[in-house]
Amino acid sequence: MTEQGGAKDSAVPPERLALFAEDAKIRRRRAWSGVIGALIVAAACGGISGLIGGQLVGLIVAVVIMLPLVYVVLYTLRRRVWLEGTELIVRTWGVRRIDLVTAERLDIVIADVRGTRTVSLLVNAGKRRRAVKLDLAVFAGTGGRELGALQLRRLADALLNNTEANGLVFSELLVAELRAEARGGGAAERPLYRLASAAPAGRYLQRFPMEAVSRFVATLE
Repeated sequence: MTEQGGAKDSAVPPERLALFAEDAKIRRRRAWSGVIGALIVAAACGGISGLIGGQLVGLIVAVVIMLPLVYVVLYTLRRRVWLEGTELIVRTWGVRRIDLVTAERLDIVIADVRGTRTVSLLVNAGKRRRAVKLDLAVFAGTGGRELGALQLRRLADALLNNTEANGLVFSELLVAELRAEARGGGAAERPLYRLASAAPAGRYLQRFPMEAVSRFVATLE
C-alpha cells in the first residue's frame, strides 16, 4: 500500500505558477485602448487614401490596416505564460511548452517605449521553433514592478541546469535580484534595473547576449 501511494505521489505534475499579473480591470483598459488606437490609425490612413483614390479605396485601406492591428491587440490580451517545473507554458491561440533546461539560447532583451523599459528573458528552444519573450521587470524612472520573489526563485532554479545556453549565468542574475530585494535595496541597487539603465536611450529593442550578461553578473556582489 505504501509503495502504491508513493507511486501516485510521484505521478503528480509540478505546480503551475503564473508568470503574469492577472488584473481584469487593466486588461479591459488595454483592450479598449488598443482597439481605439487601431481604429484611429485605420481611419486616418483610410481617409487619406479616400481623398486620393475615392471612397471605396479608402474603405479597403482602412480595413486592411485595421484587421492586423486588432489581431495584435487580441493576441497580446490572450497571451499567458506559466512555469510548470522547468517548462514554460505559453498560451496564445494554442499552447506551447518550452523546457528551460534544454533551451539552446538565452538572452536578455531591453525594450524602451516612451521612457518605460521592460527587461525580458528571450528563450530560444531551437529546431525552428519561435523564441518566447518572458517579461521579468518593467521600470519607469526610478520606480517599476518585477516578477514576484516566488516566480524569480522558480525561474532561477529552472535555469540552473541549462548547460547548452549557460543558464547558470541567468540563474545567478535572478538570485542577485532576489538578494537585493531581500536587503530592501532601492531600484538603483537592483541588477535588473541596472541592466535596464545600461541600455542606450533611443533604441526600441536591444539584445544582451549571454556573454554580456555574464560580464555584468561578474560585477555583482
